[in-house]
Amino acid sequence: MIKPVPFLRALAAVAMAALCALPAAAQTPSQSAVQAPQRQLKKVGVTLGSLGNPYFVALARGAEAAARQVNPDVKVTVLSADYDLNKQFTHIDSFIVARVDLILINAADARAIEPAVRKARKAGIVVVAVDVAAAGADATVQTDNTLAGELACGFIAERLKGRGNVIIQNGPPVSAVLDRVKGCKAVLARHPDIRILSDDQDAKGSREGGLNVMQLYLTRFPKVDAVFTINDPQAVGADLAARQLNRRGILIASVDGAPDIEAALKADTLVQASASQDPWAIARTAVQLGVGMMNGQRPVTPTVLLPSTLVTRANVGQYKGWATPR
Repeated sequence: MIKPVPFLRALAAVAMAALCALPAAAQTPSQSAVQAPQRQLKKVGVTLGSLGNPYFVALARGAEAAARQVNPDVKVTVLSADYDLNKQFTHIDSFIVARVDLILINAADARAIEPAVRKARKAGIVVVAVDVAAAGADATVQTDNTLAGELACGFIAERLKGRGNVIIQNGPPVSAVLDRVKGCKAVLARHPDIRILSDDQDAKGSREGGLNVMQLYLTRFPKVDAVFTINDPQAVGADLAARQLNRRGILIASVDGAPDIEAALKADTLVQASASQDPWAIARTAVQLGVGMMNGQRPVTPTVLLPSTLVTRANVGQYKGWATPR
């Protein structure tokens, strides 16, 4: 089990309390066996942001594993929307034609996807949003992204001893990103001697975006002490840019706990911490909620938040990452 850094024990306790407080319907199949449903789960449709992202690959694997625990003969169709809203509309139409029982959706646009979601629900399909919210969905399962931002930026504040220049490298305007930035700012606001130099640049959630935005920042600001990136791909890009420009005195913290960041935490990089997500747990919880709703069991709350844990150089050796099946 990962040990939280001393400064953040309180936040880790909150995370554990949040996990313990989840209703039975929100526990993962490994924690609570799925009851034999009255309505059988025969087909599942999954539409995700991009299967080029290891996070979504792990989420897809988790969804398939959870569905097969319910019905070994279930058909699971996983599609990559490549962050294209029109493509995602097409995915949902195809799922409706195929008469799937359950759709898991990682929305390309949380609001604009609503007509497609409502169309699926009207066809009798349960729709569960994963990782980010989707308007009109029956339920949403995601990381407690506010907590993740608090953990990462609490680490920054501790390492800077409450004083320094910090950049928030922003990302796409989806609920997960907005909540991470909100959590980060809430922690940094407790330290009047920490100055946020900028928080308005969208690095697109990608390594290339993180590289390009970081290059611009380092050209603009002669003194940067730390950078919070909204995900790990941006952190990897930011680290590369800083090293290319020989700016090695910068601390980078992010959110995800991705395989690339595990490697970065074990190597000579500027990346020092990442608040983890568990795509396996998100997928399994979503499938379990979906099966329950297929059989008339509404969740206690429509949004289930799973806790985040801070991964650092000190505890990365004990971290159970995305590549490990649950």
